[in-house]
Amino acid sequence: MQTKPIQWFPGHMAKTRRLISECLSEVDLVIELLDSRIPISSKNPEIKRLVGTKPKLTLLTKASLADPSVSSEWIAEYEKKENTALLIDSITGEGVDRIMPAVRRLLCDKLERYEAKGMTGRRLSAMIVGIPNVGKSSLINRLAGGKRAKVEDRPGVTMSKQWVTTDIGLSLLDMPGVLWPKFDDETVGQNLALTGAIKDQILNVETLAMILCERLMSVSPELFCARYKLDVQESLTLDGYDLFETVGRKRGFLLSGGVVNERRTAEMLLDEFRGARIGRISLEKPHN
Repeated sequence: MQTKPIQWFPGHMAKTRRLISECLSEVDLVIELLDSRIPISSKNPEIKRLVGTKPKLTLLTKASLADPSVSSEWIAEYEKKENTALLIDSITGEGVDRIMPAVRRLLCDKLERYEAKGMTGRRLSAMIVGIPNVGKSSLINRLAGGKRAKVEDRPGVTMSKQWVTTDIGLSLLDMPGVLWPKFDDETVGQNLALTGAIKDQILNVETLAMILCERLMSVSPELFCARYKLDVQESLTLDGYDLFETVGRKRGFLLSGGVVNERRTAEMLLDEFRGARIGRISLEKPHN
């Protein structure tokens, strides 16, 4: 299936880059959030340059939506590179209690210096960075024990920096989600769109849903076919458009004349994938 590259023009990227640079000296470490379904595509390549030598903890978020076996592979991959990474889910609470111990390990030298100066109760601070809709506000609210950061299931909700105090001895600086101006790989743009990091309003959701059908047949054909009552072997011969049409007909999403209601079918497919109702599916593996 031929598709046009997804175009993205983030309006607040320059402001967020400036905020990160200006506020870096105010924090002890940076916590970078990546979507566990797409750890490569959700990693902003500019963050490494902006953060520099500041200690960094990587959190793979939305664990309950991703394939657990693939997520384990990702954590093992990070450990090979001696990077500190945790698998978490801010909704279920999975892995959240491991964040503060990991922060203390990363900052052990600084904490020892504080202790030598008699500053054992000093509060630590972290900057939270990541792409839009990766779960920054949900994590902050989980750690703060209440809704202190605005949370909505759509990108671009947090538009300015916010300081939040938690009960675990860590102050959090929430930064706006930031995307980069150009995707060198079209698949990166598709992955971000499929998982909801790019607003659906600027995309053709029907085309995106057709791309999703092809991707799901590639990474998890059994789950996809089971959800929509498709024959696996027959479906392997179909392209994204035919898969999309077949799903629409199976669900009975038809207009007068027996034509598939493409808008309704597309929205259903994207909603069910993003909510893991098709199953826990990862779009990227460490060695793809």
